Amino acid sequence: MPSGENHLGELARDVVRRALAAGAHDAECTIAEGDEFSSSVRMRELENLKEAGSRGAGLRILIGQRTGSSYTSDLSAEGIERLVKSAIELAEVTTDDPCAGLPEPEELGALAGDLDLYAADVEALETDAAVALARRAEEAALSADPRIANSEGASFDSNTGRHIFANSRGFAGEYRTSSCSLAVVPVAREGESMERDVWYHAARSLALLEPPEQIGRTAAARALRRLNPVKVVTQRVPVVFEPRVAASLVENLFEAVHGTLIYRHESFLAGKLGEKVASEKLSLVDDATIPGLFGTSPFDDEGVASRRTAVLERGVLRSYLLNTYAARKLGLKTTGNASRGLAGNAGIGHGNFFIENGVQTPERIVAGIADGFYVTELIGMGVNIVTGDYSRGAAGLWIRNGELAFPVSEVTIAGKLQDMLLGVEEVANDLEFRGSAASPTLKIGEMTVGGR
Repeated sequence: MPSGENHLGELARDVVRRALAAGAHDAECTIAEGDEFSSSVRMRELENLKEAGSRGAGLRILIGQRTGSSYTSDLSAEGIERLVKSAIELAEVTTDDPCAGLPEPEELGALAGDLDLYAADVEALETDAAVALARRAEEAALSADPRIANSEGASFDSNTGRHIFANSRGFAGEYRTSSCSLAVVPVAREGESMERDVWYHAARSLALLEPPEQIGRTAAARALRRLNPVKVVTQRVPVVFEPRVAASLVENLFEAVHGTLIYRHESFLAGKLGEKVASEKLSLVDDATIPGLFGTSPFDDEGVASRRTAVLERGVLRSYLLNTYAARKLGLKTTGNASRGLAGNAGIGHGNFFIENGVQTPERIVAGIADGFYVTELIGMGVNIVTGDYSRGAAGLWIRNGELAFPVSEVTIAGKLQDMLLGVEEVANDLEFRGSAASPTLKIGEMTVGGR
């Protein structure tokens, strides 16, 4: 039985061959291995340190249109034998599903070339040096201002991984990944007012990570500007989402175009392809081909080549995000968005999912608002994708006469996603990826801000 790091690709192909020999008509095998590191400091003292590694294999097989899947962390000959046997047994007791099956052979493939998903400096970083980065970030925050009286800590996290996939239709591929992140959460105090905020950065390479001192100072400044907040009266005003919170709106939109929710009619965008559902200022893209980003990969978790998909084009809904199963349910083609762990059928995930840059600077957008709310934090999960109802707790800064005038907390912002999308009046030019979902600053013409 093939074993060891250099033979995992051959092992995946061997698992597929064994499944076919045991009676499967089609099979696909995923093998994943990885190492993760996590460290945190609080008030200059080391608080947590964790290192862990994992390796496992998953198998999905089809007998006709019946599916069975299993997974194991035991990659010995005996473990692989049990993996295959279990998947076959499960398929034999399931029912036929006319949409089940692997992608068509012509849909399989992988992007060529180096996508900058792995950097050796992450794996080479020593524990002491990693902890020192967290210490430096927290120290920069604590030293920024006497009002930074406390800290909820700083953390440095990293991981490296390898993903291998093979199926019975001739596809085999693999790629390596790395990532690291640094975050700090300072607490500011002035009189009876005490506020916290967070700032962070993440990158595929240690060399691309923002300096810890910069992260710490930014976190401190964000906490300080929240001191002595007021609670405004309930009113309808323009609302501006800073990029970090606008990214959460992008995640809501991912749910709304998620193929499974579409074929189940559990999204307010079901049946809307080709219709204008948003402001013409809004273009939304899924692109897993951009080198170095967190949503990038050469192929999806069914072996379909990654691609760029225009989801919203100047406000018009052009595509849902689909794996093979959802595409067949809808009579469409997969968009290369299959995503899964080791076990079970493929779900749907996004690549780099983002709202494209506009032309205005965020400062110009704010300068054009007489009275409005600049949102820097969202709280709670009050979003209903079926109806579009949107209501979340929020904190941020009040805009008065074109300036960020004073901090605001303990308010809610409410509306309907349908109206919010159509109400996007400005999209800024400050798109930056700190994860796989991203957005520039957004201005929505009017929402209800609920206060006292």
